[in-house]
Amino acid sequence: MIPPFIPGTLPAELEVPFSSLEYRQHQMFPRLSPSQIDSVRRFARPLQFRRGERIFETGKVAPGLFVLLRGRVRIESRDSFGRSTLVTEHDDGHFMAEMAQLSGKPALIDGIALTDIDTLVIEPERLRALIVADAQLGEHIMRALILRRLGLIEQGLGPIIVGNANDARLVSLQGFLRRNAYPATVVDARTDPEALTLLEGIAASADDFPLVFCPNGSVLRAPDEARLASCLGLVPAFEQSHVYDVAIVGAGPAGLAASVYAATEGLSVAVFDQRAPGGQAGASARIENYLGFPTGISGQALAARAFQQALKFGAHLAIPGQVQCVERDAQRFVLTLTDGQRVSARTVVAASGASYRKPRVPGFEQFDGCGVYYWASAIEARLVKGQDIVLIGGGNSAGQAVVYLANFARSIRMLIRAADLDASMSRYLIERIGSLPNVTLCTRCSLTGLAGDAAGLARLQVRRQLANGCEDETIETRHLFLFIGADPETQWLAMSGVELDPHGFVKTHAAEAASDPSRLPLETSVPGLFAIGDVRAESAKRVASAVGDGAAVVSQIHAHLSRREPV
Repeated sequence: MIPPFIPGTLPAELEVPFSSLEYRQHQMFPRLSPSQIDSVRRFARPLQFRRGERIFETGKVAPGLFVLLRGRVRIESRDSFGRSTLVTEHDDGHFMAEMAQLSGKPALIDGIALTDIDTLVIEPERLRALIVADAQLGEHIMRALILRRLGLIEQGLGPIIVGNANDARLVSLQGFLRRNAYPATVVDARTDPEALTLLEGIAASADDFPLVFCPNGSVLRAPDEARLASCLGLVPAFEQSHVYDVAIVGAGPAGLAASVYAATEGLSVAVFDQRAPGGQAGASARIENYLGFPTGISGQALAARAFQQALKFGAHLAIPGQVQCVERDAQRFVLTLTDGQRVSARTVVAASGASYRKPRVPGFEQFDGCGVYYWASAIEARLVKGQDIVLIGGGNSAGQAVVYLANFARSIRMLIRAADLDASMSRYLIERIGSLPNVTLCTRCSLTGLAGDAAGLARLQVRRQLANGCEDETIETRHLFLFIGADPETQWLAMSGVELDPHGFVKTHAAEAASDPSRLPLETSVPGLFAIGDVRAESAKRVASAVGDGAAVVSQIHAHLSRREPV
């Protein structure tokens, strides 16, 4: 069985081996003092259960966080076959919840009363209010919720994914759940003995894999991410009559920063992202030049921290949730999601970033997902261990990926079009790459062709420009990593009337604002619609710049809202 935990995908305090969690039991399962329970009472209501009753159940939304005043409760995980695994037991003074209860998502575990019990229940909205109002108690609760989610991930609780460990569809599902910090177990159908037990009595063809056994008993055959998210209850529902102060499209660094700052300033916030928090920054194995992290931080860990902050302050995060289009309706905007839901907001922030650029090489599409990657996480690192790989790209994301993958791959050929890396990469990364013995930099190179076999990608055709002509070379490899830039994600803005630049990026009033105080720098040609981060024309395309945009846009939203009558 593939180990379920992958370091670097959660906040720094979670990036620890599971064995070390035994030394953090006091933080995972703190016992509240009488004074802390008194603080809880202001936000809670009493609720009693009889012996044998389920307090909350896997796959169903729990009422919230429970504080156990009297009695004993068993916490266990239940898989799709009804098999139960003991997680822990609680008694007087303990509280029962993990990250799902903070966001109002379906529970990942069962809570069963072993005796008659008295509890205090805090609903998600009130729980967020408690965490903000009582900073010290809030810190204890947040840390425990995060560590408990890590424990569930470590134990591989949740859905079971069965398939070929190298299958692009399985890797995609695994990456989707990992980036959303959702526990799961992956079973290799070819080599894991447990696969025989799981597949007993199931008629499945090769096209049915990967199979996903969900905790609610459903078995999904080769699902896409949207179908899996729906089965797990991750897709949010919106109240049609509610009007948000701001709807943020995109949960990369810019969108997450805007959601945190807007929520802390009392604005009602909805955030949409079709896959997971982090955006392209999540592809960075380690960001070392971001202020405040001298030892570096992975892009996913940075995103996870921001995501939890946004939840803490009450932002409504719809992930996965894809916006199909946005239209202006009287004094508000209406966003239509791909699942048909319609969400209203007084302002909209475009933080949709950019999508990975693909090479224009004949036949490339047949290998997209069969040996071609746009991401360098621990999932990909495990696939390339001890192998010869190729990476194309000369920016910082490419450099960070090379440094990370060099710890696993036998060799890396790094291909760039330029004569050197000086103009496109930070000096510290250039020096680090130069010191890696298993990395070879190939300059003035371009990809001209790909070839494969039944297993997927097998070799590349590369052309190198020389002083007296060009030279073609065939490189044998099963793994190609692409970090060649991105194109703006603006299709959803097509019906909004917003003005784009010749390259498709969203134009704002940044240039005019210096001479015209009535212009808001991050506002677009459509009043009330703002653009931040990589999707904005002339932005710096850096994590720090994106976060800065996210912080700056909130004051401009306030300025816009102050000019008009409230809806």
